[in-house]
Amino acid sequence: MEKKNVKDLMVPLSEYATVSRKATLYEAVVALEETLAGFDPTRHRHRAILIFDENNKIIGKISHIDILQALEPRYEDVVNRDSFARLGLSPMYQKSLMEQYALWNKPLSDLSRKAAKLKVETFMQTLTQGEHVDENVSLDKAIHQLIMGKHQSLLVTQKKNIIGVLRLTDVFLEIVEEIKASKL
Repeated sequence: MEKKNVKDLMVPLSEYATVSRKATLYEAVVALEETLAGFDPTRHRHRAILIFDENNKIIGKISHIDILQALEPRYEDVVNRDSFARLGLSPMYQKSLMEQYALWNKPLSDLSRKAAKLKVETFMQTLTQGEHVDENVSLDKAIHQLIMGKHQSLLVTQKKNIIGVLRLTDVFLEIVEEIKASKL
């Protein structure tokens, strides 16, 4: 495999949906929709919206699952969202949680209307040290970082400034091409 670096596969920050931490969920989904309208249709669509602070520094992100969870804020009462997916709860137990916490008892239209007004800072994922990778890091080291952190993406830095996003989907497609090329 030709030695590739993170910058060879990253999506530049300018092509990503971004909103202020003070933006509403409505503003965030509109920004994502507008970004996707101008995005290369041959590439996979973005699955996150990056959040910036008052100094235009990226401080967090919201994913599709974060948006869905924002519709029903009582999930925060059930369990910490970072550990919820890893618990391996049985379908019967999950159903009992829905009933016990009255999850999804209101019509989706009501939940959506209320969630549209939420500030993204109330439910965004704040970034961790392990979610950053330098643009010059080799792809194999970035893959290791994606696997170990179970990340869907890494924020690409150049001298501590975020310049892009390395998406798991782009890395996966690159590996698929390498595997196919090895068969020849």
